[in-house]
Amino acid sequence: MKSHSALKIEKLIQKGVKIPNPQGVEIGPEVDVDRISGDGVVIHTGCKLYGSSTLILRGTTLGYEGPVTIKNCQVGPQVELKAGFFRNSVFLKKSSMGSGANVREGTILEEESSAAHTVGLKQTILFPFVTLGSLINFCDCLMSGGTSRKNHSEVGSSYIHFNYTPNQDKATPSLIGDVPRGVMLNQRPIFLGGQGGLVGPCRLEFGTVIAAGSIVRKDELKPERLLIANIAKGGSIPFAPGVYYNIKRITVNNIIYIANLIALDHWYTHVRSQFLSDDFPKSLFDGLKEKLDMAIGERIHRLKALSQKMVDSVQADQSHTKENELPLVLKQKNELFKRWTEIEEYFKSERNTEENKGLRDVFLEKLYLGIETSGKDYILVIKGLSIEDTKAGTDWLQGIVDHITAGALKIIPSFL
Repeated sequence: MKSHSALKIEKLIQKGVKIPNPQGVEIGPEVDVDRISGDGVVIHTGCKLYGSSTLILRGTTLGYEGPVTIKNCQVGPQVELKAGFFRNSVFLKKSSMGSGANVREGTILEEESSAAHTVGLKQTILFPFVTLGSLINFCDCLMSGGTSRKNHSEVGSSYIHFNYTPNQDKATPSLIGDVPRGVMLNQRPIFLGGQGGLVGPCRLEFGTVIAAGSIVRKDELKPERLLIANIAKGGSIPFAPGVYYNIKRITVNNIIYIANLIALDHWYTHVRSQFLSDDFPKSLFDGLKEKLDMAIGERIHRLKALSQKMVDSVQADQSHTKENELPLVLKQKNELFKRWTEIEEYFKSERNTEENKGLRDVFLEKLYLGIETSGKDYILVIKGLSIEDTKAGTDWLQGIVDHITAGALKIIPSFL
């Protein structure tokens, strides 16, 4: 008797999927073969497919450089996953990952974004064209910027996004570019030079260039800046566990990050949904929304975990901080701890609120005209919008970011 895997492989081959070595492929019993296209899909030796929500669209190639394991991923058309492990992530048209990839929950690669070999991603969102080199750990961040495959934001090889602190928390998401302007695909690219790192939570403006070998620990909100890290003199200084030296910056950056993800959710709901087609079916759109929900939930969870540490942190401050530095820091930490439930409820209640639907409707009218002219090619339509049109869209989304940010900070006024 043939196994469930063998029977599913036979069905896929009958559909037209190219599987050069059927005995070297494994397909879980829960996988729905109707969610795997027979049009130009190639599954090489060593590949394993699991998960009832796994989706693979036309022209995708799996495992050309080595074994690929996929679990509950939604893979758009003409994607190349060359070797590695992929779980609970989404890959849109013509995105790609090289060998040795480790891609986990809440990751989204939008159109034509890519990574070379040995790259780790989790809770990572890459906008169209963003390119990662090799030997990179880039979890817990969103990166946008660039206008095409020839003019794209890039992360150099051997780069690290530092997303775990000595105080053992992960309230460390970095916003590299932003959502309101980044979705318009008309911003200056951002370049993070190789053999370097970014210490989250951090924010970088479009046009930022970080020199190779630099470790950046501060926000850069001025455009067109070259950052060259100073080489600090070595030494030994006291370290006090539990002390957060800049709780305001950490908290505000987390709130702004969450606000940007909420704005992206509105973009997906109102804009991406207009591009449903054979190359972007509802099943792929649903996967995209699901992964963004994961990302928003993760960031709220991590900020909550940080807020719960503030009682112990206040005690650590009282033991290690100079007397004249205590009052505001203590107030901020106590406020964050005591009012966290209100902040969390605010995120939930205001997630679908829009301050200026008029701007949204103006933008959507122009979007509909673009679709009528150019069809449902997302990149072509967005890049075809005028400066005035993109400004209306950016203002709409920035209004959401500003509303969410201001409302959350109003709950903890000492952070203003």
